[in-house]
This record gives sequence, C-alpha cells and structure tokens, in this order.
Amino acid sequence: MTDVVANGVRHHVQRLGTGDRTVVFLHGLVMDNLSSFYFTLANPLAESCDVILYDLRGHGMSERPATGYSVASLVADLAALLDALAVTRPVTIVGNSFGGLLALAFAAAHPDRVEKLALIDAHTGVDGWAAQMTSTLALKGEARDMKIASSFQSWLGRHSERKRNRLAAAAEALVEHTSLVADLRESPAIALHTIRCPVLAIYGESSDVRSHGEGLARDAPNVTLQLLPGCSHSVLWEATADVKARVVEFVRGAA
Repeated sequence: MTDVVANGVRHHVQRLGTGDRTVVFLHGLVMDNLSSFYFTLANPLAESCDVILYDLRGHGMSERPATGYSVASLVADLAALLDALAVTRPVTIVGNSFGGLLALAFAAAHPDRVEKLALIDAHTGVDGWAAQMTSTLALKGEARDMKIASSFQSWLGRHSERKRNRLAAAAEALVEHTSLVADLRESPAIALHTIRCPVLAIYGESSDVRSHGEGLARDAPNVTLQLLPGCSHSVLWEATADVKARVVEFVRGAA
C-alpha cells in the first residue's frame, strides 16, 4: 500500500503480484473504492499478473480535492498514475460500473496504452449518460441516499452498519462539497466506434444499464457481450465466482 501523486492529486494505490501483463482496476462511483476489487478479482489475477488498484480521486483513502471530477480529468489521473509507476507497456483495464466508463474513455484517449478491456455492468458514455447519472447524484437527502443504496445494496450488505455509515458520509461529502456533479454533467459522450481493442462486457440480465452493453456490442468492433441470468447492476457481488472466472480467462488469454 502506498500513496502516489498523479496529476497533482494524492492517490491511494495497492500493487500486487508480478507478471508479463499489467492489469488496472477501476471501481465505481461515490459509494465504491478499490476494496470491492481487492476482495473479488484482484488477488486471483495477481497470481500471474502485475495488478494495480487505486482509489479514484475523492474516493476511499485518496485525496478529495474540491474540483477535477470530469471524465477527462479522471482519465488524466490514470495516465499520470501509470507514468508515476513507470508502467510503459499496454495495460488491461477492468472497470465496474462508472469505472467501466472510465476504462472506455481511457482507451479512446490513449489507444496505444490499452491491450484489453474487461467491463462489468459498465456505463458506456453514450449521449445522455451524464444527465442520467447526475440526476441521481443531484437528489437531496433521503431520496438520494435511498437511490444510491439501492444501486449498491449487495456491496453495502457485505459491510457492518458502522462501515456503511462511513461510506455514506464520504459519499455525501464528495457529492455536496466538490464539483463532481457539475463536472460529470459537462463530460461529453465517448466515441465507442473508436475502441479497437478486445472488450469483454459482462452485464446482469436484469440490469438497468443492460442497454449500454448491447449498444457497445453494436457500436464497437471487437466486443464480446455476456449476460448473466438472475443478476442486476450489482453483478460483481451477485455472481462473484462466475464473473471472476470469466474475467480471469479473458485477461490471461492471448490478445
């Protein structure tokens, strides 16, 4: 565990394993942090890969600046982090929910730095995504808390009430006291047709963002879409073993 300053922000980073492939994990927005991957997918991949996990700015144990939460800024954070860690080879990125959107944005901005993408119920940055996401974050008080909690119920259910309260307090500070909502609202759509690397897209069959995966499979040229029955947007926690097996096989396979 270490702190790395990237793009002017202190990021909490954990690096595991060694190997001839580097895998970067990108967690979801507001109520999430690197621990959701640490306890699910990271350690199995660290058996044969160089694995990097980090808390996005404003999340977990990373610094929470008042500004800089646009998709472009978060992509710049990742590019600077890889530079600071001296990662020069193309990486495989595993992204969950909003982390998947960041993975796509990074691949669009830096195609030479990405080998593969594994996306887990990812938002895809299509037209209207920012309005949809920020409408939830812009809710106030109990309405916002209930909406966020419903989206992360499986993840939150793994924690004690004390930990859930701490996550909720951090989420409130991020939403209420930074430019997160305004910055995301101004973030443009991602040109999915420019994503040329291999993409594994895993979605819950009953997820409310399933259409994002179907659109990605239609618009990007090298996408394998897999729908997991009985799962919602929380597919990472509802079907952890299945997701782990699929992602590990994809990451370790030939490019």
